Amino acid sequence: MAALPTDARRRTKRSGPAAELTPARRQYLELKAQHPDALLLLRMGDFYETFDQDAELASRVLGIALTSRPMGKAEGRIPMAGVPHHALERYLDQLVAAGHRVAIAEQMSPPGNGLVERRVTRVVTPGTVEGGVLLAEREHNWLVALAPDPRGADPRGAARSGDAAGRWGLAACDVTTGDFECQLVDADALAGEWARLNPRELLLAGEAGSAGWGGGLPEVLGSVADAGALITHRPPHEFSPARATARLMERLEVASLDGFGLAGMDAAIGAAGAIFEYLEESWPAALANLKAPRALRSADYVYLDRHTRRNLDLFGGADGAASLIETIDRARTAMGARLLRTRLGRPLRRAADVERRLDAVQAWVEAPQEREALRTKLRGLPDLERLLGRVRAGSAGARHLVQLRAGLDRLPALAGHVQAAGADAGPVDGLGGVVEPAAAIAAALVDDPPAEPGEHELIRPGFDPQIDALRVLAHDARSALAALETRERERSGIGSLRVGYHRVFGYYLEVPRSQAGRVPEEYEPRQTLAQTQRYRCPALGKLESDILSAKDRLLEAEREALDRLRTQVAAAGSAIERAAVDVARIDVAAGLAEFAVETGCVRPELDDHSGIDFEDGRHPIVEAGLPAGGFVPNDCALGGDAGADIVLLTGPNMGGKSTYLRQCALIVLLAQVGSYVPASRAHIGTVDRIFSRVGAQDEIAAGRSTFMVEMIETAEILHNATERSLVVLDEIGRGTSTQDGLAIARAVVESLHHRAAGSPRTLFATHFHELTALASTLPRVANRSVAVREEHGEVVFLHRIVDGGADRSYGVHVAALAGLPGAVVERARELLRELEATGGTGGRGWAAPGTGGTSGSSPDADHQLSLLGDASEPLLEELAALEPDGLTPIAALQRLYELRREARDRLGIEG
Repeated sequence: MAALPTDARRRTKRSGPAAELTPARRQYLELKAQHPDALLLLRMGDFYETFDQDAELASRVLGIALTSRPMGKAEGRIPMAGVPHHALERYLDQLVAAGHRVAIAEQMSPPGNGLVERRVTRVVTPGTVEGGVLLAEREHNWLVALAPDPRGADPRGAARSGDAAGRWGLAACDVTTGDFECQLVDADALAGEWARLNPRELLLAGEAGSAGWGGGLPEVLGSVADAGALITHRPPHEFSPARATARLMERLEVASLDGFGLAGMDAAIGAAGAIFEYLEESWPAALANLKAPRALRSADYVYLDRHTRRNLDLFGGADGAASLIETIDRARTAMGARLLRTRLGRPLRRAADVERRLDAVQAWVEAPQEREALRTKLRGLPDLERLLGRVRAGSAGARHLVQLRAGLDRLPALAGHVQAAGADAGPVDGLGGVVEPAAAIAAALVDDPPAEPGEHELIRPGFDPQIDALRVLAHDARSALAALETRERERSGIGSLRVGYHRVFGYYLEVPRSQAGRVPEEYEPRQTLAQTQRYRCPALGKLESDILSAKDRLLEAEREALDRLRTQVAAAGSAIERAAVDVARIDVAAGLAEFAVETGCVRPELDDHSGIDFEDGRHPIVEAGLPAGGFVPNDCALGGDAGADIVLLTGPNMGGKSTYLRQCALIVLLAQVGSYVPASRAHIGTVDRIFSRVGAQDEIAAGRSTFMVEMIETAEILHNATERSLVVLDEIGRGTSTQDGLAIARAVVESLHHRAAGSPRTLFATHFHELTALASTLPRVANRSVAVREEHGEVVFLHRIVDGGADRSYGVHVAALAGLPGAVVERARELLRELEATGGTGGRGWAAPGTGGTSGSSPDADHQLSLLGDASEPLLEELAALEPDGLTPIAALQRLYELRREARDRLGIEG
């Protein structure tokens, strides 16, 4: 017997030796010992029961009654709480959402004499749920395993074995759809993949902080628990690449994994093996739904770090604002929605690959009637992927199968619309290969089956003769008895023979005593009355037995028929899987076409070499929240023949600089996803990476200030950007002093410009107007600005990007718009006029905070970076001549008062 859980050991020690436990109690404790970290639900008839501390916990979490149950003299009464079997999924949702693992023990033998056999059939965790409210229909539910690669090195060549700065093997699967990914990622990419996958559960080798983890979980993952993922620690040997390779080859029935693109990905193979072993332990049936692992290579996809995903609002806007996926998603099926999310999180690098996706979108744009008809038929189409997953795992009920059949029946009509839209509209071969499983379901199941066998008619009449006969017995016993009565009258020649029932003796044949001599020999006397004689016969005994057991036998026969049907449908799983993939692709293409037509998008021209050049570009998320025509479009010319590699963007606060930066990045990203883009014309030279340093936020939990976060993100960009990257930078250096910020900003621009392989295509928004002088000395730098118009002392933001730099930021004007008190705004204007009169921040002996005001624009870049004002200023000379060490405290205080008075006089401040 396995070791008992702690509370069970306490009870056993108090109550007596384990031999004194009842068989049922021993069975429960053995099952609990197999899963001590899970809450155990034990099937007992129509309820799933919990006991001991599990019962107390379940009672609190689920709000159900806590009762007790006698468990013999050794145990006395123990706490118990249960839930009805038909409501299991709802209660599972609550327990898993509360952070608990739940082990489900089913009855493996029918109730009867002796102890019912029970076995834990699955352990439910956030990464292995298959239904309920925890499973988002339009998102994947990823279970991820992560393993450090001892041979890994970061992309800059520094070998860092086992270090979080090295390389990692990552495997991810969605047990509900069967998707299974493997890849190797460096430390920078790991955080981006975590943000893309947003996994529900993470498998790690050993304990956090153990050897090989660099002192703990990789810092780049942030707080995994705070992100809502459950961390599950597994034995390190389960992550062994050699062990995993053997298991995967056996499972896939191959002699090598190289054919799956996994050559050289040992750490990822080890992580995949850990997932297999975890599922073998927690839910073996789910393994039947896993597809072959698919190797992901960074060279195929655009790299998006976690900051860029957040800054561009790909999947979630700040403070609940709209996201890009919400803006463009027109998918009518859950399968299509999940595929669109996958593509948006992993844009393609190569233009030729993207063009094939754009061809499909264009086909639907140019076939509006077919598109409308297709999307009408797609509405409400069941989730074929997840229904197939249930079938393969053996958990599909009759209603799931009927839903699957309804979806499969609609596929031929979809194929007709796809063919009518043109050869590029999408694949159709898979849509015609699902006739047999749909026909099998239709032949076996009624159109509206019950949730559970036995509630009402499940199997279609005529499908199974045995079930038909049992149904007659179970639901029409009177007719069966009447038929037997007629047969016996004819056989015996006794016209007054009748069938009756006695609650003690059961069914009987009754004849008048005067006719007793005519009864057949096999009649067995049972009861003699004054006028009649009662008998039993073998036929009546068999019929009675059939009637009494018919319901149980009918239930069992229906379950067996349902199992056979599931097996038959699962055998056609590959065809259903192909159909589901085709439906998802068609749905995405038609949905993106709908988005393009609704919003006036155009097909981008793509190649792998030129710059980025588009006209009348718009921010899709911002535009969606404005009235028609309310968004001001702008052009972009960046890199290649289109324009300078680095654009310095200056202009007023609230003028739209940040929106412009984001819209340019989003247009490039959408183009490489395979979508039309919000512009009147677009030519995109594909990028390998998109970096976005936009917005200001701190990471208090990590002890990082806003400026520190800004510098970390900028460092990642400078280390990883290539000449084919798109870099979007907003207000670098604003989080520190003006001098420091300006120096850092200029150094960043120069670093990006001076790269031997070529500059990344860069949009750099700044309030440091001094940087505009760089355009005269750095050949690949150009100035652009946000246009404004001043009318009668009022500033009008035009939100238009024009050539040339700006010389003002209009910060005081924005402060007035924000509602600062009038006195404060007026004082700020006075100080600004004084600063402008002196040509800088230091002319009156003090430094303006934040952006540094609006210094004059000299062509001498070095002079522009001088922020200390005129060195001959008398007040500065007096300060420089001071010798604090030679002054007594009283003399120093007196001198300070004198300097303050002199400064106030110069500033015109009374008092």
